Amino acid sequence: MAPKKSERTQLTRAVRQLRRIRSFYAAAMVLWAGSAALTGWQAAGSRQLWVCVLLLAVFAALYITATVALRRLAVPATAGRAQRHATPPTVSNAGRHAPA
Repeated sequence: MAPKKSERTQLTRAVRQLRRIRSFYAAAMVLWAGSAALTGWQAAGSRQLWVCVLLLAVFAALYITATVALRRLAVPATAGRAQRHATPPTVSNAGRHAPA
């Protein structure tokens, strides 16, 4: 049984929101990885380094969770778009007159 239109709309909104938040998590991972590298270079083994590494791990876990949720939803890229069906390449002329 196909999902109702409102269910599809909610699904596409959820997918869009998950994609946005996943990109936010990726940016946060890059930020905290850079911060951890810089802090490790300046003060190896400090508390600030461990906080950066902890936040990097938290955002990595959130990113993985969002990615797994998107894969479970498995929405095709064309979901929510109008489908256009082309005429098949072999059109039968049965019952028609031949061209003159």
